[in-house]
Amino acid sequence: MEKQKVLYESGNELAAYAAKQINYHVMGYYPITPSTQIAENLDLMGAEGEHDIKLIAAEGEHSAAGICYGASTGGGRVFNATSANGLLYALEQFPVQSGTRFPMVMNVACRTVSGPLCIKGDHSDIMYMLNTGWIILFADEPQTVYDMNLLALKLAEAVSLPVAVAFDGFYTSHQKRKCMVFENDITVKDYIGEKKATADLLDLEHPVTVGSYMNEPDVLNNRYQLHLAMKQAKELLPSLFQEYNALSGRSYSFLKGYLHADADILLFLLGSAYHTAMEAVDILRKEGIRAGVITLLVLRPFPWELLSSFCQNAAVIVAADRQDSYGADGGSLSLELRAALQRTSCQAKVITRVYGLGGQDFFVEDALCLFREGLQENAAPFDYHGIVKGSQGAKQPVYFKPLSETDTMKHITTCSYDASAGKMIVKGGQLREATAMPKRLAPGHGACPGCGIPVNLNLLLKGIEGNVVLLFQTGCGMVVTTAYPKTSFKIPYLHNLFQNGAATLSGLTEVFRQRQKRGEYPEGEITFIMVSGDGGMDIGMGSALGTALRNHRLIIFEYDNGGYMNTGYQLSYSTPMGARSATSHVGSAQYGKTFFHKDTPEIMAATHIPYVACVAESNPMDFIRKAAKAAAYAKDFGTAYLKALSACPLNWSDSPDKERSVIAAAVDCCYFPLYEIENGITTLNYDPEKSGKKIPVTNWLSMMGRTRHLAKETYREIAEKIQTETDRRFARLRARSENPLL
Repeated sequence: MEKQKVLYESGNELAAYAAKQINYHVMGYYPITPSTQIAENLDLMGAEGEHDIKLIAAEGEHSAAGICYGASTGGGRVFNATSANGLLYALEQFPVQSGTRFPMVMNVACRTVSGPLCIKGDHSDIMYMLNTGWIILFADEPQTVYDMNLLALKLAEAVSLPVAVAFDGFYTSHQKRKCMVFENDITVKDYIGEKKATADLLDLEHPVTVGSYMNEPDVLNNRYQLHLAMKQAKELLPSLFQEYNALSGRSYSFLKGYLHADADILLFLLGSAYHTAMEAVDILRKEGIRAGVITLLVLRPFPWELLSSFCQNAAVIVAADRQDSYGADGGSLSLELRAALQRTSCQAKVITRVYGLGGQDFFVEDALCLFREGLQENAAPFDYHGIVKGSQGAKQPVYFKPLSETDTMKHITTCSYDASAGKMIVKGGQLREATAMPKRLAPGHGACPGCGIPVNLNLLLKGIEGNVVLLFQTGCGMVVTTAYPKTSFKIPYLHNLFQNGAATLSGLTEVFRQRQKRGEYPEGEITFIMVSGDGGMDIGMGSALGTALRNHRLIIFEYDNGGYMNTGYQLSYSTPMGARSATSHVGSAQYGKTFFHKDTPEIMAATHIPYVACVAESNPMDFIRKAAKAAAYAKDFGTAYLKALSACPLNWSDSPDKERSVIAAAVDCCYFPLYEIENGITTLNYDPEKSGKKIPVTNWLSMMGRTRHLAKETYREIAEKIQTETDRRFARLRARSENPLL
């Protein structure tokens, strides 16, 4: 055995540690709970110079998968990690990776697939991968996560197929255990061996075409070759397990069981629940009941022969699925078990129980209950375990009196369009008048103290009169206001995922217009508003641009808090250059985020929508007037876009009671200028230089813990770059404002 050491780490941390020891060339990733810690830990180690992996933060999981595919075609060793809807968003890329036979490794911290939104762990995501042509290993504990990450790459390169290493989110992914790892990275490198690419797009002397267009019978032959590669993997795995056992002293197989050989009743389940079930087996054995438990460590290739042999002596098998194939009376695990037993002489009765969806805990008592149900002669062949039945006919309580159009018609502002000037003229908008507007968002939300989201949302809605319907993309704003079964909204509210909010709202907007046109809905107006933040204009940029180009009559409102805050603050494209985050650490080899922030208003303006504006809570009257303008444009002309810089004290590392001054400093240093683009014409609403209030960018950066290091002499060059770029962007903005055509 090679020399090893003890680490007390979680599954996510051990996956990152294994990747560090392998020293992959590239990791393409996008933050999603609960797999994000893998990228975070790799970035932390990279900041200290412990590896040379190039971590590329994509704007969504689909692009992350594309980054990985591209890197693998160039002969690189490639790594990824994802969960739940992130996996589904990238799903179409997975058969591309396997069908063209490029190896890589991806960790999947298994999580509930939305909707409704749930971040807890079950197996509803990984089961979507069964037919993608990927080898799938399933780790039941953190030690296995580490070991399988090493085995996975060895196997992937041996058979030219990608490998997924899956494990339970928030159980295996986050729970720390004492584990053994190889003490020297060179041991891992020697075990994996040299990369021998079968095809390399960077080999210019031997050019290849990857991903050719195919018809029959070539596609059939391609799939047959993929089948043969999976068969090869099945034949190769036993020797790989044996080799790894000699190296580490830890033994693995396709599956494992506990007291299964003589068991009359078996519980068949996947992942960390296996260890809980073992305790239940011990209890039942003391009662004289011959119980046993089995679990799979390899989902693809499926070890049906070995699984059947483990079940030969059982009279009853309870197949416990942490996922359901709705309408099939069983999830994928139990359906594959039944198919496997059909190919043998095993006569065991199989009953299926779906359990643990949405991360519901699985205790010893639950395992005992499943065993005892299986022992009943009249046990139902299929059922759910652990459901709570609701009351028949129960009505959802109304927490707030709905706001009528009359309630919100306070005439705080009046808007009229001046066609000759090409501008919307706004009158009113005084703060004392705005206090009369009732809040559509109730005080009963769970936002952190000092959070800018409710502040900005309430300011926005003070300037918008009449009926409002809100759509929130996934993010902090959504999570802290809609914890089931309650809501903080007094008006209609809809949620959809990060990447598709604008498109969803455009559909809602158009069905409203169509129903009005057909006389199915009374006359009147509704202002439709999409609220986005927490990186939503990265992964959701494509949807937002498509909506803007179609020019639907709605408002896109971005609260820009400069990061993926709802997943624990990873860098987004709007994070300031140099800022510290969980995926842009500061260390001896790294100074924080390495590229400039994304200028979303300018990108949206390029679609030529009628109205684009930047607003800030430090200038509330300007905010309210622009909100009124946006609503007027959305009513008659098309898409309006508003962006607010939104404070996040928790992740900006500043004081909650000082956030308005922090936002004001961002405006005064010209990092976040207040301007509007109305029918293509730019107006600078506030010039700090002319007002004698302009400050250096470092004054603002020094107010936040995430960027305070940039004021040090060590990072002077970075601070100067930020100042130069900020001044350049502001000078161009001022020049456009002074030009009547721009």
